[in-house]
Amino acid sequence: MTTPAARRHAAAWWTATVIVAVILFFVADSDTIYNATSPVTLDFHVLLRKAYSIVAFAVLGWIASRASQASGWRTSPLTMGFWIAFFSLAIEIAQSLSPPVEGLALNTVDVACGWLGGWLGALVARRSI
Repeated sequence: MTTPAARRHAAAWWTATVIVAVILFFVADSDTIYNATSPVTLDFHVLLRKAYSIVAFAVLGWIASRASQASGWRTSPLTMGFWIAFFSLAIEIAQSLSPPVEGLALNTVDVACGWLGGWLGALVARRSI
């Protein structure tokens, strides 16, 4: 049986996971923020956006992995990568509801970036125990 302190610790990590996920979701769905952080005037703006997304998803994967560990769950980096990829897919669906639509190829790359970031974050979390 877990102690009240352990439950509070896990709840804090899950709360942080939800807060970061909500922030990432709204940032990813905001054209204003998106264009301010990687203006289309840059030749490499698409690459920059993909790099940002991997870092952002790695942060979310790390926090979610810590929450999972604090709850006593054994979640592999591979599994966490898929959970974060599903989150990335939800972002892609939300983004597809307003123009411009990126297209299936870039949507697939974005979901793959979600998986890679989630996997990397979980890998770091596992090694930092």
